[in-house]
Amino acid sequence: MKNFALIGAAGYIAPRHMAAIKATGNRLVAAYDPFDSVGIIDSHFPDAYFFTEFERFDRHVDKLRRSASDEAPDFISICSPNYLHDSHIRFALRSGANVICEKPLVVNPWNLDAIAEIERETGNRVNSILQ
Repeated sequence: MKNFALIGAAGYIAPRHMAAIKATGNRLVAAYDPFDSVGIIDSHFPDAYFFTEFERFDRHVDKLRRSASDEAPDFISICSPNYLHDSHIRFALRSGANVICEKPLVVNPWNLDAIAEIERETGNRVNSILQ
């Protein structure tokens, strides 16, 4: 079983990610969205932590990673608006997680080089999928 965190939990595509995480026998340990209208999380993962402030989500993910908890995210699924993908991918990689992100990964192609460099530094990977 793998642990997932999700960024953009109130977005259009997030329920599909949650359903896929559950269908594959994995678990969602934490989710973030600035909007708190995401009751769908409770129907799939009632024990998942939910944050409306990115700083608190960041702190929680870091705490899980540093404590060597069995809940540290193995993957962070990014369902945020396209213009935020780049910064959320960087956050996820630096948090010690692999990334699942809808296309486009970045708005500006030159940002791909920096992401590739962070992948090399961390040993984690970015996995892109089409809707």
